[in-house]
Amino acid sequence: MKLRLQLVVESDNGETVVTGDVAQWERHSFRPEEVGLTLAEAKQMLGCIQRTMVQEQVAEYTAEQSRCRDCGRRLAHKGQHEIIFRTLFGELRLPSPRLYSCSCRQAARASFSPLAQQLPERTAPELVYLETKFAALLSYGLTVKVLSEILPIGDPLNTRSVRRQMWRSAERMESELGEEQWAFIDGCQRDWNHLPAPDPPLTVGLDGGFVHAKDQPTRAAGWFEVIVGKSMPAEGEGKCLAFVQTYDQKPKRRLFELLRNQHMQMNQQITFLTDGGEDIRDLPQFINPEAEHILDWFHIAMRLTVMGQMAKGLCVKPRLNEDDDAPETLDIGRIGKSLERLKWYLWHGNVYQALKRIEYLEWDLEDWEDDNEPAAKLLVVVEQFRQYIEVNQNAIPNYGDRYRHGETISTSFVESAVNQVISKRMVKLQQMRWTKRGGHLLLQVRTRVLNDDLRNTFRNWYPGLALDKEEQLVA
Repeated sequence: MKLRLQLVVESDNGETVVTGDVAQWERHSFRPEEVGLTLAEAKQMLGCIQRTMVQEQVAEYTAEQSRCRDCGRRLAHKGQHEIIFRTLFGELRLPSPRLYSCSCRQAARASFSPLAQQLPERTAPELVYLETKFAALLSYGLTVKVLSEILPIGDPLNTRSVRRQMWRSAERMESELGEEQWAFIDGCQRDWNHLPAPDPPLTVGLDGGFVHAKDQPTRAAGWFEVIVGKSMPAEGEGKCLAFVQTYDQKPKRRLFELLRNQHMQMNQQITFLTDGGEDIRDLPQFINPEAEHILDWFHIAMRLTVMGQMAKGLCVKPRLNEDDDAPETLDIGRIGKSLERLKWYLWHGNVYQALKRIEYLEWDLEDWEDDNEPAAKLLVVVEQFRQYIEVNQNAIPNYGDRYRHGETISTSFVESAVNQVISKRMVKLQQMRWTKRGGHLLLQVRTRVLNDDLRNTFRNWYPGLALDKEEQLVA
């Protein structure tokens, strides 16, 4: 059996042109490996169809542009060169004539290349979309292998071109982001009272993760921090954001745009949970007038657990008292009970009594600071914990009451987002070192992919971009 594939081109005026054979195949037996098209045959067929189709499109377009739109006179040719246009189905070399402008428009004989002006990026938008998407999900090397395996792209695809394409897309997204502001609360209470009924409350968690820095002499020498946030509505899927904390110049704007994309209103309740660190404590301030700021209970409990473990390791070596001949020992049980009581006070939001309990702990440990090295180390940790609680005391609620009513008290959902956004791509499987700029740009694309927003972004840039399969089913 022989099969031949021909392409029929029908112009707008009704003329039909049948091209030669695009592809042909032979099948002489019915075996599993010869049923239907092989991948190599499909790639060859798509490449041939692409070349034929684009040649006809270019010929029709250049014929239209070779005449003056005002007077209809044929434009004089200055010369012709080739331009390279990269597509999903191969790299194409397109003839690009250079024409003189018509004298009815301007006296000077300026020349222009209509095809070069129409294709300034030299890459098909859908190929840019696929390169950007896969680069955000896989390493650059795997992206090249996957796309080359399933598409007839050819040799020009390499890791550098994929990385540059991803950076260009991310920089274009960054250029469309609005200016940074210290506050995004708009209007006054009178205006907010006239707003429609808001959606159910949003819960927003912010946490940090670390990535290997490229500018250090060794992989273990340095890291830089990446802030990850996740906004969880009462119904539906959450959306995430990420940025390099010491590189990004618009962190508050980025958070505001994420919430606005989830239809946030100024009369809508929002709960922000953070770890209380300096770098992100002030980030959600002045985003929404109905916002509630809460210190994450997990980070409090984690610090208390560390202090409890240190208390168990305290040395019980006795010492002689100057006023009494009887030796005295450090009461480890008392310190352990004080830590348990401290946790109880914080769990119920009693910051005043919690700070008093920390002060008593400091007094007990200060007496043994010079005679007991483990006690001196625990004292330092207790003092740091006191400063941590003092700075964040306005964000400590009654955790027990919130827990009993099913309200969020921990950023555990953000921990999974940190793993999904950062670790899976930049730390665990791909042991790479990153520049702050490269890591930041990759994170902007990756979060849009995870939020299912990348396709919409490209459709805003290229309105003619086709719908994907899921969107076609919805339509």
